[in-house]
Amino acid sequence: TESKHRRRGGDLKTRSTELGPAITGSPLTPVLPASTTGKKSIVLSSETRKELAKQAKVTKEERRAQIDERYKYLISRLADGIGLVEQQVEEAIISDDKFQLIEQFFAPNGLKKLLFFYQDVLQQKSNPSLRSDGSMNSLLQKKLFITMGSTENITGICAFFLRTSDKVITASNASQEVNFGIFDCTNGNILQGLEFFLSQIMVPALKSQQNWGAVKEGLKNSQIQDFLYSVDKFVSTLSSSRQNIEDKIQLTKVDIDIYISNLQNPSDYIAAG
Repeated sequence: TESKHRRRGGDLKTRSTELGPAITGSPLTPVLPASTTGKKSIVLSSETRKELAKQAKVTKEERRAQIDERYKYLISRLADGIGLVEQQVEEAIISDDKFQLIEQFFAPNGLKKLLFFYQDVLQQKSNPSLRSDGSMNSLLQKKLFITMGSTENITGICAFFLRTSDKVITASNASQEVNFGIFDCTNGNILQGLEFFLSQIMVPALKSQQNWGAVKEGLKNSQIQDFLYSVDKFVSTLSSSRQNIEDKIQLTKVDIDIYISNLQNPSDYIAAG
């Protein structure tokens, strides 16, 4: 019995060792040192790095083969909105570990929103000195990536796609069923980005809208006028709040020694009050 347990323990240890690279490495990130104690890091062998790079290449090519007119529509809007070339956007998308969210966005009754951040991200680069401890250098670099919007802080540009119905998104209806927009929150100025988006894009678009669906008379309708008034008021309040936050209150230091130097007993304090 003891020998059986020993063999089982040995088998588990062997399997754990074999699975190590698969657990610590991502197919799209060939070199990922995994910290175990906070001081030590796992250094992947050259063979493992080559295998992970090979897997990453295969994954990217498989994703590239999926890119059809729907994907090209998103890529084109992102490139125009952010100021990148389409090849850069495509490469970022097929390298993203959340790539499958795009297909979920296209599906019938799929995701209602698809978010992209384009901002400085801490990138890990191999130490050029090739130190044996596998240490890494960190640097900030602009990166376009897919996000759910709940785990990363926005410090740059947020590009978003919104669905207008539960229909399946096809090559023929993508431009009609998907809305695109951008928040420029450079340096984390979210309020300023929202204010610009509303005042310069949404409000002018609403005020020029001719078709309001079942609401008759369009812009002449009292309910539409009340709605637009409320939007204008909200933008004005948002602008005031932003300015109040940015113009921080500065308190002037006052020397009070001259006021309290002559206070000797409780009655003096009461009189001064």
